[in-house]
Amino acid sequence: MAKKKKYYVIWQGKETGIFDSWDKCQELVEGFAGAKYKAFLDRSSAETAFKNGPDNYWGKEVAPTIDFSEIEEKPVSPAITVDAACSGNPGIMEYQGVFLDISTKPATTSNIFKSPAFQNGTNNIGEFLAIVHALALQKKKGLHYPIYSDSAIGISWVRQKKCKTKLLPDSKNEYLFELVIRAEKWLNENTIEVPILKWKTDVWGEIPADFNRKH
Repeated sequence: MAKKKKYYVIWQGKETGIFDSWDKCQELVEGFAGAKYKAFLDRSSAETAFKNGPDNYWGKEVAPTIDFSEIEEKPVSPAITVDAACSGNPGIMEYQGVFLDISTKPATTSNIFKSPAFQNGTNNIGEFLAIVHALALQKKKGLHYPIYSDSAIGISWVRQKKCKTKLLPDSKNEYLFELVIRAEKWLNENTIEVPILKWKTDVWGEIPADFNRKH
């Protein structure tokens, strides 16, 4: 299945409006202080959001609704999906987990956890921590849902029980690296009891835990 087209609403930028190209959107918001913009999966949603203004959309994460009924190959469900977002590399990073149940139409999604924003992090660190967070949460609550991530690197690091980032710790990301050490310790002291699976973006579209910020 081809990757779905996105529409980008810019409420505050060098120009405002609705654009169907991430490159154009990026051009209009980069370097603009206080830029407010967000991606939407269809033109109608983008038009409504642009008309209503940014207060109900900008900075708020809404898991996308997905209809899997017409897709032959479906993900395992119910499941926990995880994703990370990073503004810059390194930059402000956060991650989240979203529960997915495809037995409904459209699929039911609900947020399970969301991290605070970390300074001077990377997307790969966020992907790694998101998976471990989902593993530890399930262990604590006695749950056994498969975990989906769209990051091959994040999955690989978890399987190796090591966050192999080249980023160096500093005063800004000291707490983030404390979490990395704790995550590695958890992996080495616990057995992974649920499948960790790669989300097939080319077949299913964006992962439900996606922050909906990228092209």
